[in-house]
Amino acid sequence: MSQSDKYPAESGRRRFVKGVVGGAALAGVGATGSATVNTLTTAGGVGGGSTIAMSIAQTGGPAPRGLPQIPVRVTDEGYIEGIWPETTTITQEGQEVEVAQEELGGRTYAGAWFQYCGVEAQENVAPDFESDNLFRAAPGKYDWQDDTYEGGDRIHIDDFDDYDEWGNGIGDDGVGKPASVTWRSQDADSDLNAIVIRSTRIEEAVENSNGEWLEASTDQGFIAYLNVCTHFCCIPDYKVLEESTRYDAGNGTYCVCHQSTYDPFTLEESLFIARPRPD
Repeated sequence: MSQSDKYPAESGRRRFVKGVVGGAALAGVGATGSATVNTLTTAGGVGGGSTIAMSIAQTGGPAPRGLPQIPVRVTDEGYIEGIWPETTTITQEGQEVEVAQEELGGRTYAGAWFQYCGVEAQENVAPDFESDNLFRAAPGKYDWQDDTYEGGDRIHIDDFDDYDEWGNGIGDDGVGKPASVTWRSQDADSDLNAIVIRSTRIEEAVENSNGEWLEASTDQGFIAYLNVCTHFCCIPDYKVLEESTRYDAGNGTYCVCHQSTYDPFTLEESLFIARPRPD
């Protein structure tokens, strides 16, 4: 690993991992992912199979892997948007299959990243589900957010101005300012729950990385991930519960159900079998 992939030594902050699964470097995921993602697995389902996703790192507890990252961008109007892959039709095992899949930041980004824990059955992960893809406020986790937004409001970059100093008494101040959101959930029967964080750690990681993925999947310090624990499908918390500090997750993401912990400022590859969507 080159020095350019690490935080400056004097910062004392954790680096972004360039690859932990099978010793593969993240730079190589694009070719591998395009060959393995979205394989048909059963006659009654489509779009599942062996999948390599980018995820926030799993750091403790029984969860088998990290939480899948949602690439983000800030719109011209300042709203925070999750990127959804383009819909395309491919032929697999002699059948035409519609998938959400595109090349982004030197790798294959696919809707299959989110096909686990029953999420694969939701209409809002169907490749052709129509959504503006903007993150919308989901109340109940953070006082600042509940004072600023009603449920369903679009979140805006201006409301994160204090991200480099924000704190709520859990872990350290200035690590990152979060928002609890839903994604692709307008006019859907079920929500996709996500967390958006703006952090100087993301900005530093982009500045010191020589890879394409960080620059393509984050924007102005924002990072996001699907907030569904990969263990028993519970909803984790980032900087919500004081209990998280007992598990070295005061500055991380913590699932109260079985004490799985994740680091939203470290990215890694996750290799798993995505569940097929209902046909």
